[in-house]
Amino acid sequence: MKPTKIPEKTVTRLSIYLRCLEELEADGVTSVSSRQLAERFGLNSAQVRKDLAYFGQFGVRGLGYYIAELKHNLERILGLKQDWEVALVGVGNLGSALIAYKGFQARGFKIGLAFDADPAKTGQVVGDVQITDIARLVPTVHRKKVKIAVLTVPAAAAQSVADLLVEAGVTAILNFAPAQLTVPEGVKVQNVDLSVLLKTLSYHTVRTARTGPQRTDPPTPGQS
Repeated sequence: MKPTKIPEKTVTRLSIYLRCLEELEADGVTSVSSRQLAERFGLNSAQVRKDLAYFGQFGVRGLGYYIAELKHNLERILGLKQDWEVALVGVGNLGSALIAYKGFQARGFKIGLAFDADPAKTGQVVGDVQITDIARLVPTVHRKKVKIAVLTVPAAAAQSVADLLVEAGVTAILNFAPAQLTVPEGVKVQNVDLSVLLKTLSYHTVRTARTGPQRTDPPTPGQS
């Protein structure tokens, strides 16, 4: 039998469910039903059950989900039972801010390598990460066996840098550059275009100003 293909949106929602479970656990809650989870966090209870069913049976009939157990399973499914070293390329304002952000490390992701094409930045330290010349990206990333990278370079340089990352063995790229990347099959690119997100917010702000507050459906998990 061919393995079941998991929808991309399901994988995205798993991280949302995990965050919700972490909040419940912090509040001292030990179990929760899909309905309670949906009501508290604006989720869809049927969707929660459907998403989790791709990976097995986690709930207890009549009780719901034990939070610690489900949290453990979601961390395992998402590959969070290990620490990931991350390479960042492009140490400008955004790149520097991402290196300094401690929330990544708390989730098991440490930006341990940073590269830039500006010779003036080579050797400088941001946070506790020393900036390396981009000319050394391929051998350094390959030697460290880094599989995840963050791209914060100008659009014009994004594709050439992505090519270097693929050559170095990276299989997942978080792309902040406003450019569509072409990568081989087996390499995942997640685009984060801040200008597009702001334009979306602008649209909703203008629409609300013209029509007044409207009743809306619960937000899609992963959006805020």
